[in-house]
Amino acid sequence: MQEGKTKTTGKKKKIIEGKRKAILAARSLEEKKALNVVLLDVSSISVVTDFFVIASGESKRQIKACVDHVEEILAKKDIYPDHLEGVLNLEWVLMDYGDVIVHVFTEEARAYYDLEGLWGDAPRIDFRTRKEKKKTDQGENKKGEIDTP
Repeated sequence: MQEGKTKTTGKKKKIIEGKRKAILAARSLEEKKALNVVLLDVSSISVVTDFFVIASGESKRQIKACVDHVEEILAKKDIYPDHLEGVLNLEWVLMDYGDVIVHVFTEEARAYYDLEGLWGDAPRIDFRTRKEKKKTDQGENKKGEIDTP
């Protein structure tokens, strides 16, 4: 081991791998223009999973496109869901990747179930790239338009 390097423990390595998977899922949702994508680190308060990725779609068609895109992008990395729920009614689709659970809601279902409120103690993770952060910091909104005061 090189000087100054620390050995990564199994649990910590698992969390890092899960975080990368969650970031990839969150970014792929944003590529399909999902609304209000949020990444929560629930590893310290949940025994079920380590990360939640939560997003909304404006229509069932968009929700389906978002879900399909996440599956496609993660499959390219040889990552497949253990379980999918909600793909028939498309109100709340749950994609279970073990250490990462992706939730894609209609806006109404998201407000009703309020996962962000339920898991309010979980830290949010900023998953955006530097380029995306710069656009947001310069006043560009979710639809790529410049916000006006």
